[in-house]
Amino acid sequence: MAKVDHDLTDEQWAALTSAWGGCAYCGAEGSALQKDCMLPISRGGRYTLANVVPACASCNASKWNLEVTTWMRRKKLDEGRFLLRQVEILAAVAPVG
Repeated sequence: MAKVDHDLTDEQWAALTSAWGGCAYCGAEGSALQKDCMLPISRGGRYTLANVVPACASCNASKWNLEVTTWMRRKKLDEGRFLLRQVEILAAVAPVG
């Protein structure tokens, strides 16, 4: 993991957690949110603004090292709604330029 370039800042993480308002997958609020890589590090993902979403411990553990859409299909979650929301949030919190 030390060989991988991770560039998610504390400010970006705060913006993501605020924008999502809870777990990006199930919407759970009030629990400690964890940084979840939509494309897991074990599959080439990184801790970056475009790849990280806040997840509750339950969703993060359930997703394990699966790619997000594969996991969402298995859990019968609305992946289209999630992906659209992820793009909207990314556009709102990403730096311009």
